[in-house]
Amino acid sequence: MAGLADADALLAAAEHATALSDWGDPTFRERFARAVALVRGANMDDAGERLAAANIHWLLTDRLRFFDDHRKYGLAGEVIERPLVVTGEPRSGTTLLHALLALDPASRALHFWEVMHPSPPPGLAATDDPRRAQADAEWLEINARLPDWLRSHPYNDMLGDGLPEDERTWAFDFRVLTPTAWWRVPMGMVVGGLPADPPAQYRIHRMMLQAIQHGRPRRRWVLKGFHSNRFAAFFDCYPDARVLYIHRDPVQSIASRIRMAADLTEGLTGAVDMAEQSRIHTALGRAGFHAILNNPMIDDPRIHHVRYQDFVADQVGTIRRFYAFAGCPWSAAAETAMRDYLARNKGDRHGKFVYSTDLIDGDIDALHEEFAPYRERFGIDIEKRR
Repeated sequence: MAGLADADALLAAAEHATALSDWGDPTFRERFARAVALVRGANMDDAGERLAAANIHWLLTDRLRFFDDHRKYGLAGEVIERPLVVTGEPRSGTTLLHALLALDPASRALHFWEVMHPSPPPGLAATDDPRRAQADAEWLEINARLPDWLRSHPYNDMLGDGLPEDERTWAFDFRVLTPTAWWRVPMGMVVGGLPADPPAQYRIHRMMLQAIQHGRPRRRWVLKGFHSNRFAAFFDCYPDARVLYIHRDPVQSIASRIRMAADLTEGLTGAVDMAEQSRIHTALGRAGFHAILNNPMIDDPRIHHVRYQDFVADQVGTIRRFYAFAGCPWSAAAETAMRDYLARNKGDRHGKFVYSTDLIDGDIDALHEEFAPYRERFGIDIEKRR
């Protein structure tokens, strides 16, 4: 296999392995070269670079086969209608909301085994498709490598049937270097430096939904992602979507985010600089919450806003009200599945996730004051915890 140092050689190796050469985007080669440069900048040893090269080869060959599948199976004809989408800032309850929505028998969610190994289209495969077992084994590896992540994100115990964020569909587009695609590579999380193109990103996302829907009965898609800074492109791609936007006390969201990011970084690299994690994720959190107030699309009538405190008090009722907003029928089967899940899957089933606002880079009282307009806009109380 080509070495990590040469982006062109990595591309050529993938083309040779698949006998394919359509990368699906004339800008891809340049973007890929930038991603390789970022990975090289992690200053890994030879063993780490070999792992990175193997990881890149997997993503590149998946990409080539994915675009070939779209041509070969005519997947562009698959219709994606009225998806339900959960969004919010990190550590605001989005994952549990998504997990509950996915339990409705009338709905369909993305699953990790499908997006980790999307070719051929999963709907054309047998029920004993070996990709399921492969993804389960990979998730056991992830959980062993990142054991603390299970405390902050217990849904990882779903293994290959777990529910990825929409951003995971961009892994082979090299727009993001998410830990769920790069867990074998000993480098810290990359939180910037790759070019964004929201319309192009949502085209890839829609293509993934089409590929996974193909050959299956059509059901309503339920999705989760951090879409707020891309709402214009998102609604251009999915004009009939209905969005559930959950809002939490920013100080608690940021503190929880710092702890989770530190746990991930330590699992990936073996060490963590807490001061650096605090600086990075406090800044990202502040930027994210301020961007919400400055986003003119936050008042789009297709968005249903809920408070984290109300969701915690009544999870199923929150979702039922969202269904009413979205014009979706509510069923006894959906409610039973959601209540059963909540009874059987406690949030601390892998140990209690502990974090503190002491982790935040800055004065907490000053941050509460800074975020007062956000709390007032969405009726959020300051959470009484450290």
